[in-house]
Formats: sequence, C-alpha cells, structure tokens
Amino acid sequence: MDPSKTTLPPMKDLTINNITPNTLTANSLNPSPRLRFLLARLVTHLHDFARETRLSTSEWESAIHFLTATGQICTESRQEFILLSDILGLSLLVDSIDHPKPPGSTEGSVLGPFHTHDVHNMVSGETISHDPEGTPCLVVCTVKDMAGHPIPDVKVDIWETDSSGHYDVQYPESERQGPDGRCVMRSDGEGGFWFKAIRPVSYPIPHDGPVGKLLLLLKRHPYRPAHMHFIFEKGGWDRLITALYIRGDPYETSDAVFGVKNSLIVDFEKADEETAKKYDVEVGSLVLRHDFVLVSEKESSELRDRRSKEALEALGEKVRIVDGLPVPDVD
Repeated sequence: MDPSKTTLPPMKDLTINNITPNTLTANSLNPSPRLRFLLARLVTHLHDFARETRLSTSEWESAIHFLTATGQICTESRQEFILLSDILGLSLLVDSIDHPKPPGSTEGSVLGPFHTHDVHNMVSGETISHDPEGTPCLVVCTVKDMAGHPIPDVKVDIWETDSSGHYDVQYPESERQGPDGRCVMRSDGEGGFWFKAIRPVSYPIPHDGPVGKLLLLLKRHPYRPAHMHFIFEKGGWDRLITALYIRGDPYETSDAVFGVKNSLIVDFEKADEETAKKYDVEVGSLVLRHDFVLVSEKESSELRDRRSKEALEALGEKVRIVDGLPVPDVD
C-alpha cells in the first residue's frame, strides 16, 4: 500500500492517553462493518486491561510465551486453544450467545478439544465402544421439536472416553485400531436412536501443557465429571452441541471447563426384562434414557438477534443486525 494515498492522519508521538483512538483509526479503513466492530471492541478492552492492571513488560512477555507454547502443542488431535477457551469460560459463553435456547429446549454445553471427523457411521443398535474394561451401558434417546413432534433423519455425532478416561485420539496411532467410543448415526422416523456404549467416567483434561500449568498456578483441578458428548445437525434446525452428565459425580459442581447444567444431569436406570429383550442387553444392565429437544433456525436466529440488540443497547450501543450479527448503526 502506498502510504501517500492513505486518508489516515499522521500517527506519531503516541502515548498511554492517545494510543487507543489512533489504533482504532488505523483499523477503520476495513470495508467489513462487523470486522471493524470486533477489532474496535477488542482493541478498546485490551488497552483498557493493560491500563487498569498496569501491565508490565515481563508479564506481557510471559503472556506471549504462553500463547506461543499453546500453539506449538496443538496437533490434529489436540486443540490446546480450545482447551484454553474452555477453562476461561469463553467456550460456554460464546455458545450461549450464538445458540440461545428458549425454555423447554435442550441446553448446550462445551465441544471440548477431542471432537474429530475420523468416525464410523453407524445405525441404531450398534456398539460404539469396545473397551472390555468399561461397564456396559445402553443409551436410548429421541430428538423432538418444541411441540413434541419427532424429528427424523437428524445427524447425531456421539463421543465418549474409554474406561480409563482417555479419548481414542489420545492414543498413539500405532496403538489405535481406528475410531472407538464415537460414531455418527441418524434418528429414525420417530426421532429415535439408540446404541450400546460404556458408562462414562470422570477424567482430567490434558494438563501436561500450557493450560495445565495455568490451572496449577490458579490452584484449580483439571477434572471433568463423567459425561457423553452429542452434536445434533439437520437443515432448518439450530445446531446443538451438548452433553449428558452423570448425577452424583464428585466433579459435578466443579467442572474444569464449566459445562455442567442441571437440565443435562441424568440418572441411570436398570434394564428390566422387557427392555433387555427389546434391546438385546442383560437384565439389570445400565440404561440411560433422554429426550433431546431442538430449536428451529428461525426461532434461534430471532432470539439471538433480539438478545444481541437488548444487551448492546443496555451498554449504550446503537446497533443493527447484519447477517445475524450486530454492527454499529451509524448514519
């Protein structure tokens, strides 16, 4: 870019007091109103943070080294930045903002760092976990709309750890026999799907990297309560990322990534003779039943737009919604 052709004012002799407005001006030429808005708020809050905390050079350098190390430990099967977002509560916050749930629908939870597309497509009745040390568990679910009508042909992505608390992708490739403890299946004509798995167990998130060191400094434990992950996707319906948590887990009220919600806590029942015969499991084996409720894209979008405008107007920001996202409403 030829600096002689820019319309920006000269930027010299910048200080604590004028660096922020000048940085905002430098970023103002971007043609995207949403990107301008994001960068303006990011720069403003970032600069305010530095001023409010009187951030030192050594602390700034430590933060740079921490973020560098966070990126360096990432692999295709380990996303340390998602883990960082999780333990800072940002993952849950973003999902709650972008996928609001009206009363009566299934609430969302965190995605976590171990979701993968390396997965087998299965049909109801198949076994997703082949861990011989795990306690067998039958999972029977339905997917419905807010009015209680079944939703057929919903893509359901499911994953859980093995009995030692490790996801399949945490093992070296030489030890893996392919995907296990995970699958993708679809709901049937009545909105139902069911599969055989193992009882979820509590486990520590990876804490041998930068995020683990941060938790240690914060005197926080790295454990997650026992749970099973789900993603629901179908055209016309708001994507749902959620999980079911087993009641009574010792980490139920102190999840390291803040994912637990009361509506997502479930109980096991024992298979009676009728259930055992219908699903080909042993009498007395564990059964987990749950009805998931999805929200239409239209309803979710309207709710998100309304809440966005209300939240920002409460902060004194006049906004309009463009492509489902708020931008400043300027004349």
